[in-house]
Amino acid sequence: MSNSYPAPDTLLERVWLPTRSAVARLARGRYDANTAKRDLLAGLTVAAISLPQGMAYALIAGVDPRFGLYSAIVVTLVASLLGSSSHLINGPTSAISLVVFSALAFLDPNATAPLYECMFLLGVMVGIIQIGIAVFRLGDLTRYISESVIIGFMAGAATLLAIGQVGNALGVKDKGTGNQHVLYRLWLTVVHGDPINLKALAISGVSIVLAVLLRRLVRRYRLPQIDMFVTLIVVSGAARLLGWSVTGSNGHAAIALIGSLKAGLPTAHIPEIRWSWIGQLTPSAIAIAFLGLLEALSIAKSIAHRTRQPLDYNRQCLAEGVANLVGGFFRCLPGSGSLSRSAINFQAGAATRVSGIVTAVVVAIAVLLLAPLTRYIPKAALAGLLLVTAWRLVDLERLRYTVRASKYDAGLVVTTALAALLIGVEFSILIGVALSIILFVPRAAKLKASELVVTDEGVVREKQHDDAACSAVAVWDFEGELFFGAAREFEHHLERVRARTQAAGAVHLVLRFKRVRNPDVVCIEKLETFLRDAQRDGLVVLLAGLRPSFLDILDRLGFTHWYPGERFFPEEDTKWSATLRAVRYAYEQIGSHNTCAHCAARRPVEQTADLYYLV
Repeated sequence: MSNSYPAPDTLLERVWLPTRSAVARLARGRYDANTAKRDLLAGLTVAAISLPQGMAYALIAGVDPRFGLYSAIVVTLVASLLGSSSHLINGPTSAISLVVFSALAFLDPNATAPLYECMFLLGVMVGIIQIGIAVFRLGDLTRYISESVIIGFMAGAATLLAIGQVGNALGVKDKGTGNQHVLYRLWLTVVHGDPINLKALAISGVSIVLAVLLRRLVRRYRLPQIDMFVTLIVVSGAARLLGWSVTGSNGHAAIALIGSLKAGLPTAHIPEIRWSWIGQLTPSAIAIAFLGLLEALSIAKSIAHRTRQPLDYNRQCLAEGVANLVGGFFRCLPGSGSLSRSAINFQAGAATRVSGIVTAVVVAIAVLLLAPLTRYIPKAALAGLLLVTAWRLVDLERLRYTVRASKYDAGLVVTTALAALLIGVEFSILIGVALSIILFVPRAAKLKASELVVTDEGVVREKQHDDAACSAVAVWDFEGELFFGAAREFEHHLERVRARTQAAGAVHLVLRFKRVRNPDVVCIEKLETFLRDAQRDGLVVLLAGLRPSFLDILDRLGFTHWYPGERFFPEEDTKWSATLRAVRYAYEQIGSHNTCAHCAARRPVEQTADLYYLV
């Protein structure tokens, strides 16, 4: 009996059939002990980093740490079950958490109940948008977001991440409200805030140093990448031994602590819906949806490039959307593909998506067993880890390379980064994308027109400044996008070509369109006007190198009804190129009436046919 499945026609089939196939392989014993061991070890390793990251990223978003852990359970589990990549690990990420924090800024941070409900609703909205992107197969649209925009966004997000943890690192309470600018709130916190808590500052400093040293040891000796988890345990233990995290007679510890989390798994919950919230959250939901897909697909592509695993991008988009949708109904912080956890998963030897399931299960067990111990974790320790995360978020070498590449790329990087800092992280990507489109259109509209010449040897090439002018046949080559943005330049080139041709006294003109792309109605109208004026003035215009798509447009618009068919020279895979056939046709039409001195120095066309090549 065959174990193959029919080719999937719908998006649901594209998710269900591979999942059913994976279950069938497991049932047949093809998921052997060695594969299971690899997935188990990788899942345990990733879980060790998911615990501190889940809590830390929730703090970035300004919500209870348990929602970050819930995301590391539910979002990770659902995305691993439905996704296409074997190594991508989903859950809370620093970039997404920053956008969530900005999206919730219109609410009072002290009013936790509406704040949390709004976050759950945001997760549902993000999931619906991502599912819509998958259903309409728009996943590939993310590749049109410039890499320079992403680099600028990450630089701005890293800066905001660091700014947001200054208060926790110094052991002081953040000043200001969510309606005030982040830089102004930083100034209030540092200048007009509480006195610096030296014990908290020491803890954050030790956390930074220890995290950096442990990462070096991990890389040098190829140890399991649990450096952040070990840092958190060591620093929390040291603070406990020193008595800094012990509650005193006044009911407070010497340093701020995370607080005890409720031991329990996420439960189903329908978010509260307010239409005013939906209006406020929509721009942020769109930004998170696209940013999340961009993060996930970029990471999946990067790892798949090394593993040679084929990816279904729309299936991965659907998995991201369903994960966030389900997460919204289970009190989860919105998430996406995590670069650090996915890289660790791959480096730890994960073989299949089972490693992600193991990660979710282990985090769930840890939440049940270890939640009460979080009351010993200093906020300054997590702040130190987040400052390290912010530094690692920026690829300095890549940033320098991009900025030095061109003014266009440098402008996108700087503008997107400043937009994140000055306007809002949720709008920075949208601003960067809009700017990249605005800057790209003029570049795409650059249409090149080059005059060609037939040399004494019978070679057709681009005219040099010392080539003699031909008064018999003019040949021009066009190259570029023939769309509405280039219409004005196209019209200008046509006017220049007609003026130069008439000034030389030529009555035959060959226009080569082999290297023009995507002609639209605006440019076609310009061409029609030019051809009708040329007919009126007695100028014979031959259109050469016409691609099938170009010829189809001319045919649908009825050009062949009023313009002689012998003046069209379609692109063909034959011995003679369309342009050479058009040039030969022009000279044959002139025949003995050719009085051009330049042509007289060349042998007759019929004797030099084998020398006509286009350069």
